[in-house]
Amino acid sequence: MNKTIAFIGTGAMGGAMIRAACRSIDPAQIILTDYLQEKAEALAAELGCRTAPSNPAAVEAADYVFLCVKPQGAAAVIQEIAPVLRDSLADDRPKLLCSILAGVTTEAIREIMGSPAYPVVRIVANTPALVGNGLMIYACDASVAHGDVADLETILSCCGVVTQLEERLVDQATAVAACSPAFVYMFIEALSDGGVLTGLDRTRAQTFAAQAVYGAAAMVLETDFHPGALKDMVTSPGGSTIAGVAALEEAGFRQAVISAVAASYARNVQLGEVGKG
Repeated sequence: MNKTIAFIGTGAMGGAMIRAACRSIDPAQIILTDYLQEKAEALAAELGCRTAPSNPAAVEAADYVFLCVKPQGAAAVIQEIAPVLRDSLADDRPKLLCSILAGVTTEAIREIMGSPAYPVVRIVANTPALVGNGLMIYACDASVAHGDVADLETILSCCGVVTQLEERLVDQATAVAACSPAFVYMFIEALSDGGVLTGLDRTRAQTFAAQAVYGAAAMVLETDFHPGALKDMVTSPGGSTIAGVAALEEAGFRQAVISAVAASYARNVQLGEVGKG
């Protein structure tokens, strides 16, 4: 793919996507900017990417632009690069704008740009992209050319599994797919703590916990069995597993997870008001 890609923002999620992209795309095709320019320069030097002196300069040189900044500061960045994007649309060579901004709709981005017909893709990304095991969900409408969609899927596939979704469900998907790795890390840490409490050393407890979660996830994805059925396969009558399951239920584990997803979804909706924290 002979396209130049600009990443505006090199934080945790942007950085994960950049590192993943560099595994299968020539790093010389990737341009980085960040409000802390030394951060972009350090990552570019490490990976072999290029930097630009400003966000508009990066956009000017790119075919595809990934907006990877915090939603609270997005309005200013979008306004800054909007003239370059509008000029490309006027020349009938629009640059594809791809946003990973939590809660911010394509309609809101276009409104800030002052360009209601501009091709914008909304992306849900998660940090396992760093190791090629991410889930990359995208939503777009007919303003995005089929060729650009194909190229976008190629770029995102460097990060992991790629799937398309209607934009009306993106906030919900963000809570389940993009926020949840933090919940899973907490679960792995708690499993590891339990192992240490019962006598395992920390290194092995953490490895055992992480591998168990990894394997359990693979069972759900590869067998297509309902998670409840897989749980029942492990819980024998009067056994140690059902004792642990009962303890989790008594502590409100299931409801706590549901509440966490609901809280993340509610915050995504709040973040949709670009420029507000």
